Amino acid sequence: MIKYYQTTKKMSKKVFIFDLDGVIVDTAKYHYLAWKNLANGLGFEFTEAQNERLKGVSRVRSLEILLNIGQVNLSDKEKEKLLTDKNKEYLEYVHNMTADEILPGIENLLKYLETKNIKFALGSASKNASLILKKVGLFKKFTAIVDGNDVSKAKPNPEVFNIAATKLSANSENCIVVEDALAGIQAAKKAGMTCIGIGDKEVLFEADYILKSTKELTIDLVEKLIDEKN
Repeated sequence: MIKYYQTTKKMSKKVFIFDLDGVIVDTAKYHYLAWKNLANGLGFEFTEAQNERLKGVSRVRSLEILLNIGQVNLSDKEKEKLLTDKNKEYLEYVHNMTADEILPGIENLLKYLETKNIKFALGSASKNASLILKKVGLFKKFTAIVDGNDVSKAKPNPEVFNIAATKLSANSENCIVVEDALAGIQAAKKAGMTCIGIGDKEVLFEADYILKSTKELTIDLVEKLIDEKN
């Protein structure tokens, strides 16, 4: 059982920035289903292993990777229609999401950060981030939300995390990013931030800390990171 502490007036200099997919909730499975159906409609298969290449990148870039896998050439107009169709199918899944889809340990961690007056933001490539957070009941908890509507450069460009740091009034060395994608980890490191990777250590080796799942994102680890001197 997680132990909570009384709120203190002292504000920690450290802040947290969370990715969305694979960290707060697992919407990657819905993205995969929508991309897979799109690929099937174009006459080729799209596997879960290939889907790993789409993690942490923009929707437009994801389509480019998908079409390259299938060796399909399309006009800009055709691509735009596919992006619209894919997003429509994805949103059908999202609208049925509930708090049950929040990944293990995340709710308790956010509650703990609140009790310690530690600010936290979302830094996601998803343009549907706010909708997803509302569906699972976490929207009002975040100090700031930075998503695909706020950035012009996709990860591994650090833009999304730099904007989040600005909204949190934090220096980059005081930001702790939680990510599940290599592109996101590279973005965090380029921004000069500490990064926790959630997933395969062979893929996420550039992270400062690597955890198998959000279950390992414990209060003890968080406290260690908060107390660390830069």
